Parts: sequence; C-alpha cells; structure tokens
Amino acid sequence: MKALHAFQLREVPQLQPRYNIAPTQLVSTVVPMLDSDAVDKTIQHQFHQLRWGLIPSWAKDPQMGARLINARAETVTEKPSFRSAYRHRRGLVIADGFYECQRQERKKQPFYFRLQNGQPFAFAGLWERWRSPDGEEIQSCTILTTEANELLRPIHDRMPVILDSQDYDLWLDPAVQNTELLQLLRPYKSEVMTSYAVSTKVNNPTNNAPECINSL
Repeated sequence: MKALHAFQLREVPQLQPRYNIAPTQLVSTVVPMLDSDAVDKTIQHQFHQLRWGLIPSWAKDPQMGARLINARAETVTEKPSFRSAYRHRRGLVIADGFYECQRQERKKQPFYFRLQNGQPFAFAGLWERWRSPDGEEIQSCTILTTEANELLRPIHDRMPVILDSQDYDLWLDPAVQNTELLQLLRPYKSEVMTSYAVSTKVNNPTNNAPECINSL
C-alpha cells in the first residue's frame, strides 16, 4: 500500500521482501505510460520488475549489462550506453534502503542507508529494451549516481541519486528535455537520512534475510 500511495500506482503485484539485491537480479521500478484515453494525454505510472544492469539496445551480448549497473550523473548525457535512455526512457527504482561499503584494513565494512522516517523512496533510473537475434527480450535498468552527501562521504565518495517525491512526474515525463532534469541529479539531503554498520554477510548476494539490515 505504501508503494501504491507514494508512486501513484494503480496496482502492484504481491512481492516478497528482499534484503540484499545484486546486479543482474530484478528490481522494482516505475516507468511512465501515456494514457491514450485521456483528453490531456496524462502520464500514468506503471510498475515493472527490470533486470539491474542496463543492456543498450545495440549491445551484442546481454552480459554487457553487468558492467552498467550505475550511470554517473555528470556524464549521462554523453555516454553512448546511456544518452538515448536518458532522453526517452527514464524510470524510478524503488527502495527503502541501500548499502555502501567502507574499505578497511582487512575487509569491506558495509553500511546500511535509509530515510529516517523509514518510508520507501526512488532512485533516478534509466531503462532499456534489448532483443537478441532469436527474439529474446530483456528489459533492464541502471541507477544514476552523484557525489556523496555529508552522511555518505566518510564511507564512499559516490551515492545513488534519490529523487524528491514531488519530482517523480518531472523525471518520468519523456516530453521534458532540458537542464531542469540535470538539476535533480544532486546529493540527497543528509539531515533526513540515517546509517549504521551491518554484517559483512551482505557482501555475499546469496544472503537475503532480515538480519542483513540489522545494526551491529
């Protein structure tokens, strides 16, 4: 119900909670769909599960997507892998938290980041539709990143772009093609976020249980 309200979705399938999503796995996304029956041609929000790791339409091998899980906001309009999707296929990647790892002497220590209010939010994403020569179709996505805010900076120098809810429609609207979009791709507000260290179990994507997000 939270997702229905926050992302203006008509319906969302029943999904099992997930605590440790890895690249090439499916992620919950919202993409725009033009309402052809509406007089004003309004944009409707549609729920999809897309493969994490963008596969450009021109890619010869879908494995290319494993290297394109993130797109740097500073160069997204220029990179051949992302520029078409940035113009025409923007989406929201739904989450209620994410991990970043801090390099320590003998290990990578993961930290869990979320909003202080515990509500779901959306990363700025791009999506693509790839077809193989034999007709197989894969829909995939990537998450935009920007420089870290004050909360993340001691852990990592980058962070995913988190959008304010009032900017969802702007980001999803394919008719918008201006610098106003680039202004959305900024570090999120540190004062409304929180973080804590979690078990190194999250470094193994086969571990997917509530303990993954427990504070040490």
